[in-house]
Amino acid sequence: MTFSDLKLSEPLIKAVKARKYDDPSPIQIETIPAILSGRDVLAASQTGTGKTAAYTLPILDLLSSKGNRAISNHVRTLILAPTRELAAQIYDSVVNYGRFLDLKSTVAYGGMKINPQMIRMTKGMDILVATPGRLLDLYRQNAVKFEQLEILVLDEADRMLNLGFSEEISEILKLIPSKRQTLMFTATFSDEVKSLASGLVKNPIEISINPQEITVDSISQWVYPVDKMKKTALFIQLLKRKPNDRVLVFTKTKNRADHLVQKLEKAGFSAVAIHGDKSQGNRTRSLEEFKSGIVSILVATDLAARGLDIDGLPLVVNFDLPHLKEDYIHRIGRTGRAGAVGQAISFVSDDEFLKLKDIERLTKQVIDRIVIPGFELETPLRESKLDVRPFKPKKPKKNKKENNLKD
Repeated sequence: MTFSDLKLSEPLIKAVKARKYDDPSPIQIETIPAILSGRDVLAASQTGTGKTAAYTLPILDLLSSKGNRAISNHVRTLILAPTRELAAQIYDSVVNYGRFLDLKSTVAYGGMKINPQMIRMTKGMDILVATPGRLLDLYRQNAVKFEQLEILVLDEADRMLNLGFSEEISEILKLIPSKRQTLMFTATFSDEVKSLASGLVKNPIEISINPQEITVDSISQWVYPVDKMKKTALFIQLLKRKPNDRVLVFTKTKNRADHLVQKLEKAGFSAVAIHGDKSQGNRTRSLEEFKSGIVSILVATDLAARGLDIDGLPLVVNFDLPHLKEDYIHRIGRTGRAGAVGQAISFVSDDEFLKLKDIERLTKQVIDRIVIPGFELETPLRESKLDVRPFKPKKPKKNKKENNLKD
């Protein structure tokens, strides 16, 4: 199947070809026709499946073919994202796919001055991509109005709930028209997500893309058992043994990210860190340096890395296992994209064994282990036995404001 088979307009087909995408992904094949038909959609899909294009392409098609242009301060489509990076990435997709269409779009999130965002909204926007906190700030300043809203998108709905945005989402839903098309995307259909969906989407088409297709088929995974105090030394040894063009590394805290960058630079490697203590300008600059190859190693915390879209990334390293088992899939999903073969390695100390067990239970596989001479644990890492029981859902966290997120 091709993008032309999905009945997208010619300007969108031209934009897709310009990005050198040939065949639509499974989530795009299922989602695009549903959105074009006007149906609400509830979709579960992991990072790296082409999810963003699955909704931006048909939205652009619908907006360009029907409806009135947005008047001052009004918006026709609202796309909500949980983090600044994801919002910026979605906006980039909107701009790229809509390059041959006469539509207006903008992005709004915290960490940047609000006045320029308010000024842009005076023109009226066909598409506004925003984080919940900043959107409400704009509304309270009378900078955004929703009477013309036709489409609402919630991207990474599960992450919004985990970050405590349930109150903001409820407030936003009270402000927007009940007659609208609603699209909701999530990594998993947890009980909390289903509860949110029940009051959000109407008679939706439910779509689910199997995460096993990402974590097993396209990505080689293995674990290096190692003492937590020797992780840096092991990482440097592996880098010297088999250097890669670019490596994305995840740490559990901001301090560990900065400390690792210092050690890598001292060892002669080019590295930068992105996390919540970095300014938005610094984070954007660091990401661009990594994408362009100026630096070869990007060290990130989970929250700061949400929404990263990096083509041709060969290796993801879990310097620390994530706090949330679901974040493991988000992390490694940044390699092995578009049919390419990717690699994901994890440094696991003995105190992380239970996290490893949860990850293996989630991905339904026991991950191979490789012991490096000189880095053996005093007591070998315990053996895993695959647990196939389903997880019990957790209650969502209490409200936490976007501008105060600690990643």
